Amino acid sequence: MSIEANLKSIKADIPDEISLVAVSKTKPLEDIMAAYETGHRIFGENKVQEMVEKWEKLPKDIEWHMIGHVQRNKVKYMAEFVGLIHGVDSLKLLKEIDKQAKKYQRIIDCLLQIHIAEEDTKFGFDVNEVNEMLHSNEFKGLENINIIGLMGMATFTENEAQIRREFKQLKSLYDTLKKSMSELSILSMGMSGDYRIAIEEGSTMVRIGSSIFGARNQH
Repeated sequence: MSIEANLKSIKADIPDEISLVAVSKTKPLEDIMAAYETGHRIFGENKVQEMVEKWEKLPKDIEWHMIGHVQRNKVKYMAEFVGLIHGVDSLKLLKEIDKQAKKYQRIIDCLLQIHIAEEDTKFGFDVNEVNEMLHSNEFKGLENINIIGLMGMATFTENEAQIRREFKQLKSLYDTLKKSMSELSILSMGMSGDYRIAIEEGSTMVRIGSSIFGARNQH
């Protein structure tokens, strides 16, 4: 099936209120344009350099999401245009985003990445770290970032009960934080393999790549 047909079928499969990030990492410009021509505007990349190159060459109404692990020294390259940073996993990184956003007189939207997987390979805050950070004076002093939600990745497993349990854990934290942070509106969880479960468990944003663009080229 074509990219257009894949995108159409996924959009038909997910509720209208769920945001879809088309994960275009490693994909050529023409693949992104094929998705763009269908009216899709939100694309996700996991390498800053690659996202910058695409941003320079593609239409400026694309909303670029940084969905990969972010190194602090790379923030400056995307601060001018990035729409949403999904993987914020430390106060140090937030401070760097704040500093670089200030240079462009921007407020950059961010999601806090929470470690929910039972495997150690994923990044993210644990629940105690998040609460500690949100109450710290250092965090309260940041003026050029806006925390608008949470993001998490479930364990890569065939065990649906485990995936569901991990997503439930993230949704529960989101609901708790929302009581004191009314600006929270995004719960980004779910990828090609588990987005249906994620939506059932309360996700408001899914990140889908291979089901749209086909298997990705490894690099």
